[in-house]
This record gives sequence, structure tokens and C-alpha cells, in this order.
Amino acid sequence: MGIVQRQGLRNTIISYLGLALGFVSTTLVLPRFLEPQQLGLTGTLASIATLFAQVAALGFASVGIRFFPYFRNRENGHHGFLPFLMGVPLLGFVVVLGLYLLSRPFLIGLYEQDAALLNTYYLWGAVFALFTLLYSLLDAYLKALYHTAFSSFLQDILLRLLILGGALLFAQGWLTFHGYVLWYVGVNGALVLLLTGYLVRIGELHWRPRRAVLAVRPVRELLGVGAFTLLSSLAGSIIMYIDTLMVGAQVNLAAAGIYGIAFNISTALAIPARSLNKIAFPLLADYWKEQNLTGMTDFYRRTTRLNTLIGCFLALGIGLNLDFIYSLMRADYAQGTVVVLLLLGSRLFDGITGVNGLILVTSPRYRFDLIFNVSLALLTILLNVLLIPRLGIVGAAVAAVAAQISINLARTWFVWRSFGMQPFTWRIPLILLIAAAAGLAGWLVPTLPSALLTMLLRSTTLAGVYAGLILLTGVAPEVTALLKGLSQRLGQ
Repeated sequence: MGIVQRQGLRNTIISYLGLALGFVSTTLVLPRFLEPQQLGLTGTLASIATLFAQVAALGFASVGIRFFPYFRNRENGHHGFLPFLMGVPLLGFVVVLGLYLLSRPFLIGLYEQDAALLNTYYLWGAVFALFTLLYSLLDAYLKALYHTAFSSFLQDILLRLLILGGALLFAQGWLTFHGYVLWYVGVNGALVLLLTGYLVRIGELHWRPRRAVLAVRPVRELLGVGAFTLLSSLAGSIIMYIDTLMVGAQVNLAAAGIYGIAFNISTALAIPARSLNKIAFPLLADYWKEQNLTGMTDFYRRTTRLNTLIGCFLALGIGLNLDFIYSLMRADYAQGTVVVLLLLGSRLFDGITGVNGLILVTSPRYRFDLIFNVSLALLTILLNVLLIPRLGIVGAAVAAVAAQISINLARTWFVWRSFGMQPFTWRIPLILLIAAAAGLAGWLVPTLPSALLTMLLRSTTLAGVYAGLILLTGVAPEVTALLKGLSQRLGQ
């Protein structure tokens, strides 16, 4: 087994463990120990750091992965690639830091109700951004070297364990909240040190700058690709983090904390789609290379059907058991119930519209994906400005739903118009009807004195009706074969 296969297998295992750990940690454990305002503050700092670091990076993390093969030469330190990869973004960091410091009165003023609290940690947001920037660049360098498992372990496993450990220390009274925030920021710096140490161990920490780095590829080309990547990645980050920032500014940090937990609960719906996308990306690239549009259309429809099946089941399972989920947290977080339901609808629609984004980004018209992502980011900001002052955290959720549905419809139409492919067949409405019937059956289950027993009974009813109707109708041949095999094993 080669290095790519070994690293890929390790990454897959780490990724799934990290997703499970992240969901349990951020959704079930941290909300027991931290108040909404406290979670809102740490979430706001993380959002600021991510956006700050992405602007400062100038897209160089992606540039490093894309162009490193041209620089690869271990004997002469890869032509001084690492100092170049780190140096340009660090210059960008200095510029953005200046703007960040000059904007302090304006940005703090946006958080009228929590200005004093945020002002205390404003400079720590810049430190957090520096750690985030350095980690992303070192991680990109390691990916280019085909050493990805260790950085994945640090990001997906160790970081979450360390944050969880800090929360436990805070809950036991061994850390003040101020100490916890510094811990939260500091563990990100520890990851940078660990990555640096790993580079030393594998003999790839080449810090000596070389003039040759400027001659391997035109610098203008690198900066141009970086600028394009910056716009794309920044649009994606705005879509991910702008809700938390705007809720915190237009309502308060406590509302941002409640919204953040609701957002985290809804992310369970995105896990299967993310896993599927990792498989879909190289397959779609091969379809385009072979110009096999018939095979791509079939794949498009099968993945849409699978996303719809899994998405409906998970959305119903979470929605029917929200009372139980929120019973595991502080009571204040239950204010996000409606937000969870709306965000589940948004993520479900994103799954139902299939892999349209991946088809577009792997196609000859890939640049249009940037237009859709930027449009989604701008539409999300506009709707948040209009709706959050009127509806609070529910307004942010409505904005997310409206923006996602609008852009996904536009992207689906564009793929159909450009390439003659659309993901829908008669099976999709039938799956939705099955989901509605199973959801109704689960909803009709009476509430028992025990929240845990109620959750188990509802989930069992939902699963039984859903699986039974899928078998009866044969709406999904792949899933039907799997369910029949399981039923036969259970019957033996």
C-alpha cells in the first residue's frame, strides 16, 4: 500500500471519528458547562479568526497544494518554497492586522450590548487568527508532501479533545472563564508547534529562503490563482460564519451562542453528504475527462436519491427528538428549537438538489461556481440585515433557508441548461411521501414520563415505518437490497 492509500485510509478513519467527537462535544457537552453568552463569545472569536486568516492568506494555502509539484526537490529544500509559502501570507497578515486594529472602535460598536466583553478579547482575536493562518499554511504544505494524516488527527481529534478538556477544567472550577478563553485560543497555537515539530521529524522543515523560488513559476501566476481561490474560499467562509457574527452584533452574544448550538445540531444532516462528496469529486472528474455525460447523469440521479433518503430520515429523527436533545443542555439553549427545524430544512434541500455544485466545479465552466458562491454569500448577508432585527435568531435561520434554496435552484437550473442534466425522477416525490408518513407515525407516539424512552420509541417507530415503506415500494433499489439482506440475517 503506497503513501497516498495509507494516508487516505487514515484520514477516512480520523475524519469519521472527528465528526462524531465534534458533534458530541460542541452539541451535547459544551452547552452543559458554558452559558450561551460564553459560547457566543468563543464562537465569535473563532469566526473572526477564520475570516481574518483567510483574507491574510491571499489564497496561498490552495496555491501551495496546486503548484508544489513544480518546486519539489528535497535536496535543495524545494527551491525555498516553504519560506515563500509562509512569507507572502505573513505580509498579508501585517496589512490585515493594521486594518483590524484601526477598525476596533467600529467593530466593537457593532456589538452594542456586549461591547465591553468583546473588547476584552479583541486582541486575542488577532492572535487566534495568526495561529489559524500558520496552521492552514503548514497543513497545505504537508498535503502537498502527501503527509496528511497527522494534521488531520491534530485538527479533527486532538483539538476537540483539548477544547473539551478546557471546558471540563472550567466546569470543575480549575479555570476561570477568562482562563478558558485563553486555553481555547492557546490550544490552536499548540497545534502549530506540533505541526512544526512533525516537519522537523520527517526532515521537511526547509526554512532557508532561495531566489530560485521566484523563477520556477511566474509569481504573477501564483498571485492570480491565489486571488481567485481567496474569493471562492472567503465566500464559503462567509456562508459558514456570517450568521453567528451578525446575530451577535444585531442581537447579543448569548443569542449567537444559542444560534451556534442550533447550527451544530443541524450539521448532523451534512455528514453523509460530505462523505459522499469525497467519493463523488474524483468520479465526476473522471466522467468529464471521458466525456461520459450519460454515466454522469445516472450518478447525479442516484446520489440525489441517496441524499434524499438519508437526509429525510436524519431530519425527521432530529426533529422528532429535539426535546430530548435539548434536555441534555442548559434550558436557555432550547430557544433555538425553531432555528434547528429551519436549518434542517435548508440542509435537506441542499442534499435533495444533489451534487450540482461538484458537477459545476469539475466542469469546463467551473468559474461559474465562484459566481454562485459569491452570490450566496451576498444574499445571506442581505437577508440577515433585513430579517435579524425583526425576527432575531429565527430571522438568521430564515435567511439561511431562503438563500440556500434560491442558489441551489439557480445552480440546478444552470447545470440542466448547460449540460442537459437534472437529478429528479419520479422516485424523489415518492421518497418525500414515505418520509411524511413515517414522520407522522413518529409524531403520533405519545410522550412518556421518561424523555429517553420517548426518544427510543419515536426513533424505533420512525425507522420501522420508513424502512418498511422503502421495502414495500422498492423506491431505492440499492437500499432495498441492503435492507433485505439485514432482515434475512436478523431472521436467521
